[in-house]
Amino acid sequence: MTLVSSVAGAVLVALDGTVLTVAQPSLQRALHASYAQVQWTSTGYLVAVASLLVFAGRLGDRYGQRRMFALGMLGFGAASVGVGLAPSIGWVIGLRAAQGVFGALLQPATLGMLRAAFPPDRLAMPLAVRTSAIGLAAAAGPLVGGALVNGLGWRAVFFLSVLPAVGFGVAAVVGPAPDRVPVSRTPLDLPGALLLAVTLACLVQTLVALPASPAAIAAGFGGAALAAAAFVRHERRAASPLLPPDVIRSPAVGAALALLVAASASLFGTLFVETYVLQRRLGLDPFHSALRSLPLAALMVLSAPLCPVLLRRAGARRTTAVATALLALAVLVLSGATGALAQGFGFALLGAGFGTVMVAATHVVVRRAGVEVAGVAGGLQQTALNVGPVLGVAAGTALMDAGPRTALLVLAAVAAIAVPAARALPGPGVASITHTPDERARPGVPAQR
Repeated sequence: MTLVSSVAGAVLVALDGTVLTVAQPSLQRALHASYAQVQWTSTGYLVAVASLLVFAGRLGDRYGQRRMFALGMLGFGAASVGVGLAPSIGWVIGLRAAQGVFGALLQPATLGMLRAAFPPDRLAMPLAVRTSAIGLAAAAGPLVGGALVNGLGWRAVFFLSVLPAVGFGVAAVVGPAPDRVPVSRTPLDLPGALLLAVTLACLVQTLVALPASPAAIAAGFGGAALAAAAFVRHERRAASPLLPPDVIRSPAVGAALALLVAASASLFGTLFVETYVLQRRLGLDPFHSALRSLPLAALMVLSAPLCPVLLRRAGARRTTAVATALLALAVLVLSGATGALAQGFGFALLGAGFGTVMVAATHVVVRRAGVEVAGVAGGLQQTALNVGPVLGVAAGTALMDAGPRTALLVLAAVAAIAVPAARALPGPGVASITHTPDERARPGVPAQR
């Protein structure tokens, strides 16, 4: 049930983002909104979720992952109803930001619950199942969203998530109590949470707004830098820092997070550029563009379950290095592809590389953290997967004037440069013999139960 709930939460968030993209043109016409206002239906959500993920993970560690999961699911469902009934674009933007808050509560909990429920040597396969489900949601989103918008209008896409959100949220509240797991009793670092939220909010908002005036860019990045410096200074002096030192000082965790940022930046930047190529240069409509990119989702779904086997035999270091290099190769192939066969091959490589990196790097981040700080680890992983796409799309936008090929070559370089970071990840057999304190068996108490 923990695995099913984790998958449902991840799919709900992934599906919501993809169907919204399809619904935005219809929403703009129906509510007589400007292009900038419609963009804020995505930006408001993204800023809210990215800025709160780590603190939400800490709340899960403090008060229980299942409680945060239930609150996130029920709140997400309620906000979805509100958006579906919204009378104006202002209400849509505000409720989308509320969805971001509840999404931030939900996402780290889906990983924290898995970390608490599964023994360390069995954690990779649940993560692979979760990743495959996200790939399916990404593939189904545009098709489901298009069918709903064409048949029932843009409001229908928001009601799509209500029943599963309420169902799983209620099940988490009224279901049987889970086996006891360690809960962090350290005080909440509210100043640290605020400084980190300001840092990420300034960074994400500035990147999303590109291209903008030089003054706005300088103000945004300057605000992010100042808040980041204040956050680092505060964390060094805090008695109970927001980010546990044993997590953030781990070279393996830092490398895994960097690889997740680079891989997701390369993937989403490439998808942004390729959408322009498919629809503007090749003249395909959105539906046929989605069909052309289906090999990406298919290989992401297929590669994720193979990753646990690779982790056991080759270790996270080799698996992630090869997968990141494969991702770079995929973008390189797409930079010169014009025919359907070559593009399909490039998209397939892209899905295989990203699916493997996502499972392997997430496994390192979540497994290296103790159960009592699994929420923070999940928050860091989700933050990387939210910041990376924003960076990639911003880079693709900035480079489009130089041509799609140039943009894709730079995005391929982003993935290739990240390959050496995999050296900090554990090799074959290391993950199975390196235990965090909570994993050591205690007399009379089954490990992880």
